[in-house]
Amino acid sequence: MPGDVRASDTPAGDALYGTREPFAAHAVYFVVTDRFVNGDTSNDQREQGGAHRTFDIPVRCPDGIDGNIGYLGGDFRGVLDNAGYIRDMGFGAVWITPIVDNPDEAFTGGDPVACGSSLTDRGKTGYHGYWGTNFYALDEHLPSADLDFRGFTDGMRAAGLKTVLDIVGNHGSPSWTMPTQQPGFGQIFDAGGKLIADHQNLPPQQLDPNGNPLHAFYNATGVVDAKDGSIFDGNLAQLSDFDAANPAVFEYLAGAYEQWIGQGADAFRIDTIAWMPHAFWKRFADRIRGQHPGFFMFGEAFDYNADKIAEHTWTQNGGVSVLDFPMKQAMDEVFAGDAGFERLAPALHLERGPYANPYDLATFYDNHDMPRMAASDTGFIDAHNWLFTARGIPVVYYGSETGFMRGRAEHAGNRAYYGQDRVDAGAQSPIHAALTRIANLRRDTPALQRGLQLVLELEGDHAAFYRVLDDGDARQTALVLLNKGEVPWQARLEAAQIADGVWRDAMDAGNVTAERGVSLDVPAHGVRVLLRDEIAVPPALRTRLHTTMDRRLGGPDAATD
Repeated sequence: MPGDVRASDTPAGDALYGTREPFAAHAVYFVVTDRFVNGDTSNDQREQGGAHRTFDIPVRCPDGIDGNIGYLGGDFRGVLDNAGYIRDMGFGAVWITPIVDNPDEAFTGGDPVACGSSLTDRGKTGYHGYWGTNFYALDEHLPSADLDFRGFTDGMRAAGLKTVLDIVGNHGSPSWTMPTQQPGFGQIFDAGGKLIADHQNLPPQQLDPNGNPLHAFYNATGVVDAKDGSIFDGNLAQLSDFDAANPAVFEYLAGAYEQWIGQGADAFRIDTIAWMPHAFWKRFADRIRGQHPGFFMFGEAFDYNADKIAEHTWTQNGGVSVLDFPMKQAMDEVFAGDAGFERLAPALHLERGPYANPYDLATFYDNHDMPRMAASDTGFIDAHNWLFTARGIPVVYYGSETGFMRGRAEHAGNRAYYGQDRVDAGAQSPIHAALTRIANLRRDTPALQRGLQLVLELEGDHAAFYRVLDDGDARQTALVLLNKGEVPWQARLEAAQIADGVWRDAMDAGNVTAERGVSLDVPAHGVRVLLRDEIAVPPALRTRLHTTMDRRLGGPDAATD
């Protein structure tokens, strides 16, 4: 079956691994493309929109640190010009926001945007890309005369980076509450530019999908407030809500996203995956993987309940990985708050958890839809030391390598313009230096990418765990020690916790010899990683490893392991 992505997870003999997913080798750097770097000012469209202009629309905040809901000029050229900067930090992939055509005016409906508001869109533009009107056409703010999407992905690949394309299946642009209907809003055009759907500035309850062909793309459910039931039953804000049961909707979206794969997209991040039924994504995943076997996808199910978001990862629902929101919640409490490492333990789900495979999850601590993590420099360093050594595929939001706009919400600077000057100065940040060190170590260490995680200690300021890989020609043991405290930690491992012999110190290129145990100094806010290119664990831990291997899959997929 094309959607059966677990077939390669059948272990052979005594193999030990967390995942065989090839994409797990790549940490991901996430950019809101318009807000990263303006590499080509000729595509800024600064006069676009007329009375409802689209470029540079500040949102004033009382503390003087403003947001912005207009375009600010970031484009393909700005990302590609800085591919080396991203790669050299240790990333193997870049996630960019949607590239499809968005409306050419600022939205006049909805609720007013304020510094602390959420799901308010009046005066906002489609700079973020999530308000698609033609899913087959590039938005004009992104390409240059000599750089289309194909050229961009080719260039990124040549620079050693894969392209993760953000896609939307749930909705188009804002579609009603406008004083006067605006062009593009609530409309969908096909590959040839023909209008095939139009909300006509009508609230969902007034649509006539059966009588008006232009309404058939959309649900007529209307907004459902949380007090009246699940918000997932209706529209999100004033966004046009696609009818997942309409075959024309599926064909339109699947065809569009196949087009972008054909132009070089290496993986998908799926926006608002939870707002459409599992059956839609199962059919979508089967379609995509039928043409591109093993194509990696991860979705956004904005929920801190692991049991709920895990459903998307099950083979029966398409086998789509998800962003690890429960781990994000725990990381925020540990690295920006006062919680100890033990707070991370419940989010790991290493044995018979709800996820099909926890090692395939996209792990992160903040993004564009929530306040950036309000941590100190050392808090970011500690967070990265965990993110790049624990299970999962690390995702870091642009600017976090320097603590950019820490603590700021969506309209209060979270999505502020970064710019070439900040990129050029990035290496001066202690966060950047520490991130580069640990991210490059992960990139060069197969056990940190795919190995089983075996926890020795998660308590207070200290963490100790193994990542162990024995799969085919790949054989490696990594011992990870983390200290988020203000003072050095002398970590003592007993003979039952570490195998005798010579270990390679991955952080300083020296050697450490263990004989009936070992004591190791871990600096304040530091990390030690010891490596052996063999399975080097004492007998009792080897038994635990095989138990963990046998139980690593969860949900219904566990029965097929």
